[in-house]
Amino acid sequence: MPIDPICGMETTASPPFSLEKSGQRYYFCSQKCFEKFARANSLALNELPSCGIRLPWFKNKLILVLAALAIGVGLSFVIPSMIHFRHMLLMYVKTIWWAVLLGLVIGGMTDYYLPGKYFTRVLASSCKRTIFYSVGLGFLMSACCHGVLAIAIQLHKKGASTPSVIAFILASPWANLPLTFVLIGFFGITKSLYIIFVALAIALTTGFIYQVLESRGWVERNLNTVAVDESFSVRADILRRIQAYRFSRQQFLLDVQGIYRGAITLSQTVLFWIMFGIGLASLFACFIPTHLFRQYMGPTFFGMLVTLALATVVEVCSEGSVPLAFEIFRQTGALGNSLAFLMTGVATNYTAIGLLWQNVGRKAALWMPVITVPQIILYGLLANRLF
Repeated sequence: MPIDPICGMETTASPPFSLEKSGQRYYFCSQKCFEKFARANSLALNELPSCGIRLPWFKNKLILVLAALAIGVGLSFVIPSMIHFRHMLLMYVKTIWWAVLLGLVIGGMTDYYLPGKYFTRVLASSCKRTIFYSVGLGFLMSACCHGVLAIAIQLHKKGASTPSVIAFILASPWANLPLTFVLIGFFGITKSLYIIFVALAIALTTGFIYQVLESRGWVERNLNTVAVDESFSVRADILRRIQAYRFSRQQFLLDVQGIYRGAITLSQTVLFWIMFGIGLASLFACFIPTHLFRQYMGPTFFGMLVTLALATVVEVCSEGSVPLAFEIFRQTGALGNSLAFLMTGVATNYTAIGLLWQNVGRKAALWMPVITVPQIILYGLLANRLF
């Protein structure tokens, strides 16, 4: 299925939102992503094809998952074995609602105030500081792992180096600013900061290793040419924007509308996976006995391997993985296993490797799990000793 180039969501082959540009046809999941793509590519909205058709409600993934959870809650009033499912679901919602709301607002602000050209400009260079820029921009991104993949591939096509793309992919799903609050809502400040530190450390280390591999020809170089305006400075542009900004009631309303649109667009991707993950974690808590978690996923090396295997085969977006990781921690007390579940899902899932294989290169795709998994195991075992 086609992938929306803005949010990374899958869409149908013949949706109401589509556009042909430079001989390539793009498909979009919503009007908001369609218009955002147009603005990013300097296309006049009044010259675009009419896109007034809205997708029917029964094709909206968020509505479907909310309906499924509502049915599960309803069944809990007539099926005694489902009562624990209802209690766990409500516990999860009460724990993280504020974090999700705050994350969406911050994601909307990032989307509204940071132009896409900032990302393209700083990731096109091959110097070492580019890895720091990649990780930093990944932290500012507000997209799940699937959305990040779509963005990373687009950046690669615009000239971003292979090490920069890999560091960006690894940093954004777990070290991004909006998801930080979701992690804090589940794990608390100390444990969440450790997870974020590990995500940043692995992204940086892997990016630097990829630079060495690229210099030796062991991974593919980006052959896409890109015309980078060397006179353009991100710092100078930010200062110019600040100096030119004039606060007024009208400007305030425009800012609020822009942030709201960004938050709504982000919610279409993020909320589905969060609610899906909460529902799945509640089912695990309801039907899987506690002793099985402790026996097979406890704070041991064997438990770590079982967790790594589960994370590899479970294809859940980053936001959806957090409730599952918290359920592992709640049942076993092994923070390292939760960390391994979170990080391995990004580093080894077949979607990421397949897209890298097809768009960046086979060697670049295969090296990612080889480099990241040993680091994940090391940091995971350390977490089991520290917490």
